[in-house]
Formats: sequence, C-alpha cells, structure tokens
Amino acid sequence: MAQLKTLTFKEGEVPQASEGGIAVQEPERKSDQRSFPPVSVPACQTMLDIRSGKRASAVVLQVFNWKGDIWPGGSTLAAYEDGKARQAFVQLKQALGSCRSYEGQGWVGNFKTTLKTEQAPQIGDEAVRFREIIPMGPEQPGDRNEQITVVRTGNTIVTFRMLNVGGSSSFPPDLINKQVGRLRNAQRP
Repeated sequence: MAQLKTLTFKEGEVPQASEGGIAVQEPERKSDQRSFPPVSVPACQTMLDIRSGKRASAVVLQVFNWKGDIWPGGSTLAAYEDGKARQAFVQLKQALGSCRSYEGQGWVGNFKTTLKTEQAPQIGDEAVRFREIIPMGPEQPGDRNEQITVVRTGNTIVTFRMLNVGGSSSFPPDLINKQVGRLRNAQRP
C-alpha cells in the first residue's frame, strides 16, 4: 500500500484540482464499512467489486475536488499478485458484456443504474470505459451521470471516476495518461 501511495498525485501536480483537493485515502477496514446487499445482477456485482479493487492485495483511493466544479472525481489504484490483475480484467470484460442495468441499495436508499459503454482509451495493457446513469427523480436537476474508465497495466488496475448531475463530464485524459505511466514505470525491472 505504501508503494501505491507514492504513485498517486501530489499537491500541485494537478492544476485542475483545488488547493488541498487531491486527498489520498486507504479503503475503510471491513469492520468499519457499511454493508449493502449485492446488486440485482451478479455480473454487475462482479464489475463493481473489480473496479473498486475488492480482490486486490493493496488498494489506495484518491479523491479529486476540481476547481469550479462541485462534482468530484476519483481514482482507485489496485495492485494484484502476479497474473491476478489479468484474470480480474478478463472477468471485468465478461461482466460488462452482460451488465446493462442493475438495482441496488446505497447511502441514499434504493437506486436503479443503467450502463452505457463508451470508446475506451488506447492506454495501458487494456482498458474499458462506460457510464453509469441513475435517474434522480423530478425534484433533482437531472440524472446522476458517472464516467468510469478502468485500465490494466501489468499487475495493477486503476479506475477513474468522474461524476456529474444533470450533465456529463470526463476524467482529464492527461491525468489518466500520467497515472497509468507511473504504474507502468513502477513495474519495470
């Protein structure tokens, strides 16, 4: 975990982020996590588990609070034992092949999510990109729209998330390239 933390962005490296707005965190201990039932579609639960690094041997989270934007972005860096990242990515792609929508329970109650695949960036060893859209109801300014980009490079999988409500946005490509490059370089012999 310590090595993953050294590969995250440091203060001043992300000009799009507010000062002090790129917090690095370790995942909550299992005993501190609130437990929710699995989502309605098993393939979608597999996708959620992999993109959040549940099966990884080490995970680090980074939150990005952008200048002039109330909606944050984030990244999850997950390191796997030799060969396990490749296996997880195969499972992720299979899960995305049959996960079109799912229902679940979260911090604000029940929700229904629809997935829409997008063109993945040509980066790392392999990558996927999709959007998760959750209708917010008539009292909200629009749907919750989160772009998810997942990239495997060697024995790591990094997930980038960019949230918006009532619109859509994308995680800055230059930051994706930098982060993936750092992960790749750290694995070179």
